[in-house]
Amino acid sequence: MSTSKHYCFCTLAIGRRYRTHAKMLAEDMQRYAPTAAFILLSDKPDEFKQYPNVRAFSHRIQSVKGYHDKRFVIEKALSLYESCIFVDSDIRMLGPVPEDLPFLPGIVARYGCGIIKHNAIIKVRDSFKPIQEVARALQLNLEDVLWFHEFMFSVSRQQGKEKDFFRLWQSISYYLECRGVYGGEGNAMGLAAAKSGFDINFHRHDFFPSFKDNIHKEKIKTGKADSQAMAAELKIHREIEYPQRSLIQKVGRKVSQNATFYYRLLRLRVQASKDAQFRAFAAMNSGVEK
Repeated sequence: MSTSKHYCFCTLAIGRRYRTHAKMLAEDMQRYAPTAAFILLSDKPDEFKQYPNVRAFSHRIQSVKGYHDKRFVIEKALSLYESCIFVDSDIRMLGPVPEDLPFLPGIVARYGCGIIKHNAIIKVRDSFKPIQEVARALQLNLEDVLWFHEFMFSVSRQQGKEKDFFRLWQSISYYLECRGVYGGEGNAMGLAAAKSGFDINFHRHDFFPSFKDNIHKEKIKTGKADSQAMAAELKIHREIEYPQRSLIQKVGRKVSQNATFYYRLLRLRVQASKDAQFRAFAAMNSGVEK
């Protein structure tokens, strides 16, 4: 397989709907980025054998709701390439990937801002307090910590700082999840980057022509995109995300999801108890009301 030598694309494809999305993305890449490898972690990697650009590896979700498993994808990609572009599996590539992609040491994100500003905007109840606790334990000034949108960003090695970044991301994700904050991995990455000295820069432009449902819905709402132009992509995305199911299937799915959630939460607490940095976070914030 002919590939771009210094970088790859990468994503996580766990479960039928995300595998379906990832297969469509793999086809897009064959058309628009034919020389780039696509590193993929999946619960069924054999399903991707037909795609010559895909290198699929077996993976089982480790974080409670899967958001922080992006760490494993990026670690795997950087073990094979100097740089990688992480993309959510449900994006679509709509045009050629330029040769001058924005690679700098550390992270380059499409959009981001200060972590305080971001959390003030989203106003997610009870999510910012654990972030403040992590910052206090790491002796970070939150005014200096950045947040970035997690659906697409590049990551490049930075003289070994990426290793410290990954270790801190793991410990921070343990703490946030044990405090009931399961998403917002951009917060965890921002905190880990600030402490490890792993650079974060913003590109402020699309890396390549693409479709992401929630991004385009917002653009349509604000008059920055034409709903008719994206109608086909929105329809395909909706059909994958919301397949027709019988009442029995819906109930069974809900029961399975609840059982999986509590199993992962129990496993998380066991794993976290063995993490020295997590124990330091917990000890420093032992007086915080849970």
